[in-house]
Amino acid sequence: MASLQSSFMVMATTTNPNLRTTSQLASRRRRRFEVSCSSDGGGGGRVDRRNMLLGLGGLYGASGLIRKAEAVPISPPDLSKCDPKGAYTSRNGEIISLDANCCPPYTDVEEEYTLPTFTKLRRRPAAHRLTPEYIAKYEKAIQMMKDLDVTDPDDPRGFTQQANVHCAYCNGPYDQVDHPGIDIQVHNSWIFFPFHRWYLYFFERIMGELIGDLDFALPYWNWDNPRGMQMPSMFDRDASPLYDVNRDPTHRPPAIVSLALTNPPITDPVQIISNNLNQLYKEMVGDVESATNFMGEPYVDGDLPPPRSKGGLSEGGSHTGVHVWTGNPANNFREDMGNFYSAGRDPLFYAHHANVDRMWTIWKTIPSVFPKDINELVVPNPDDFNNASFMFYNEKRKLVRVKVADCLDHTKMGYEYEYSHTPWMTYRPPQRPEPVNTAELAKTAETGDNVFPLILNKPHRVVVPKPFKGKADEVLVLEDIICDSLKLVRFDVFVNDADDTPQKLDRAEYAGCFTQIPHRVRAKESANDLHLNLKELYENINIADDDFIVVTIVPHINGDDVTIGGIKIIPRVTA
Repeated sequence: MASLQSSFMVMATTTNPNLRTTSQLASRRRRRFEVSCSSDGGGGGRVDRRNMLLGLGGLYGASGLIRKAEAVPISPPDLSKCDPKGAYTSRNGEIISLDANCCPPYTDVEEEYTLPTFTKLRRRPAAHRLTPEYIAKYEKAIQMMKDLDVTDPDDPRGFTQQANVHCAYCNGPYDQVDHPGIDIQVHNSWIFFPFHRWYLYFFERIMGELIGDLDFALPYWNWDNPRGMQMPSMFDRDASPLYDVNRDPTHRPPAIVSLALTNPPITDPVQIISNNLNQLYKEMVGDVESATNFMGEPYVDGDLPPPRSKGGLSEGGSHTGVHVWTGNPANNFREDMGNFYSAGRDPLFYAHHANVDRMWTIWKTIPSVFPKDINELVVPNPDDFNNASFMFYNEKRKLVRVKVADCLDHTKMGYEYEYSHTPWMTYRPPQRPEPVNTAELAKTAETGDNVFPLILNKPHRVVVPKPFKGKADEVLVLEDIICDSLKLVRFDVFVNDADDTPQKLDRAEYAGCFTQIPHRVRAKESANDLHLNLKELYENINIADDDFIVVTIVPHINGDDVTIGGIKIIPRVTA
């Protein structure tokens, strides 16, 4: 590969106030979170966010418990300090891939990016409804990006360099500025959706620039609709630049996407589709109780890389399911789509994430009793979200700095989505007519002080006391989940499940899942605490007036490597 020191430099004039050098960025002052009570969890001044966040996936307690913070939003890294080995060695030096150098071309000049004015919105089409003319244009754009890999490997518009953008921001090459050993992670927090929206925006504009059509729009893989629950055929032609050899060969069309990732895999197509629609309903409607519950929890300057459980429901559900379903299990690291560092190497990644972005736009339109805008939350400070920033290379090869606040309205970025029906919107599981006999079910469960820590080497049933009787507004918490970040992990959780049919997730008893895509972190991740909303589930299972429930945990992938420290139920508390 060509030298990391790019042969080109984006030249700047010293009179332009919007241009900054990375050394200037590194010298900026940093301020820390402060709280009004002892909530550092023994960390010597750093806030343990688990003590600040109560309830389901980031719902906040009474605002009087927390003083207005002087936090600093996540900012871009210093490009001059990218570690080319950072993405493919573990903390103990173990090699986890042989081809993971994802440091981008280097320049010490950046420019503040201003969105252009759009007179017409680009319409992103559904990938399963494309015309031959559109497919030819899409293939041409990808081929031109791949040609740049050969003719000018340091051109940031090349396909490999664009894939490196994703790798560099999520797999360990960059430390946070002023925080040595703490790497940047754009997954598992509230910056997940904004980062990937900007990523696709520039990828789309680069494609349009190369083919001479800035009205060109990315397609979206419509995996939330049964008609689109196959890999789009345009990506499955061996001779096409859209083909990637590192996909699961058993999942070529007409195989149906399974968001559930059960093991052994489901083979009944009707059951797969039903599971998918139920999964989408839960993560988009039924289990969403706050903006951060959907978007992901706060992540600010100096925080450790957030673990899987800090991400939003959509990110951890359908988004992760499609990644893993597409990646090749025959490869140790489940490349390409099945691993963070290599995901951008598959052209299908961009159509997948276009639909992830589309789901964000749809979620904003679904009526709710809570504000969908993080800016309307009292805690934390909205500027911690709005002013989070990233750097990308634009279609002119210039390094530009962007902010989260400027991407919250996708129409101001000049695009919209072609309409597709959303059958998952009303796909709530049918209510169980009679409550299960929990006393009988508890006879098959584990009890006592010796249950935890629980190793998921097999399905486990555990009796969990309820703080209130009946259909209280409660949250199930699986605490201190420990697993190897380099391994794919999946397990499902059921409540009062007497049927013992773990492959059928379209049932009232299904509470949710935990799925982790393999990824590398340089710093130690914070603990996983999985929060599952019980409010609608209690209604679905027609819960009895019992003092406890029976929780069933079913491991599907690498359960032997998962340990759960405890399980409890807490009341859901909102501001």
